[in-house]
Amino acid sequence: MTDKHPHLIRAPKDRFTSGVMAGMRFVAQRMVLKPVVWSITRVSVRGHDAVKGVHGAFIAVANHSSHLDAPLIMCALPRRLGRYLAAGAAADYFFDIWWRRILTSLFFNAFPIDRTGTAAKPGVSKKLLTRGVPLLVFPEGTRSKTGAMAGFKPGAAALSMSCDVPCVPVAIVGASLAMPRGRNWPIPGRPPVAVVFGQPMLALPGETPDQFSTRIEREVRRLHSTGAGTAAIPALPITSATIPDSEKGAA
Repeated sequence: MTDKHPHLIRAPKDRFTSGVMAGMRFVAQRMVLKPVVWSITRVSVRGHDAVKGVHGAFIAVANHSSHLDAPLIMCALPRRLGRYLAAGAAADYFFDIWWRRILTSLFFNAFPIDRTGTAAKPGVSKKLLTRGVPLLVFPEGTRSKTGAMAGFKPGAAALSMSCDVPCVPVAIVGASLAMPRGRNWPIPGRPPVAVVFGQPMLALPGETPDQFSTRIEREVRRLHSTGAGTAAIPALPITSATIPDSEKGAA
């Protein structure tokens, strides 16, 4: 444990807060995973300055279209922020087979998210945040089949409000083209991808979780557009369903 993470010094020690486990993840992520991902894709990272002031627990909120998304975010974050980051992963896919559960836990400090609504012990994410563990959440709920960004579910926004921690918007650009759903490996030729971090966000006074979630989604889309421009990657399509009513018809 280092003085850069004082909020975890008194936390109960398990794989989420253990300094030893964090060291093992560092080796797995930065000396194994990152060299592989960075060698088979051309990665550009923007927005490190935006997250310099983030301390303690936070929620990284990102769009989701590829199995590259979590590796890109975890390896692109400054080590100070990524050291204890725990990624939400579908319980029915990543935790159903023993070897996949072990690898997911080792590389991504993953915790299971129930997508069926039948979990016996809900609220794992809130418990982790209250212990000071930052989270990576994909509020679309699943990977996009087409690359188009779906509407964000308000769970991450509600967590942020109930635990009084900021949301850090993250745009992953080009991952759906580099490694589309259904592929187990990126396409040949080192396709370009970008990771763009935004300024941390907190709910405004009187804002509801749905309203806060919409604002986060709008910011992720904006970041995605800036990343697409710099990485020469096509921007995601925007549908009318994801445009706030107040902005429809605006010239």
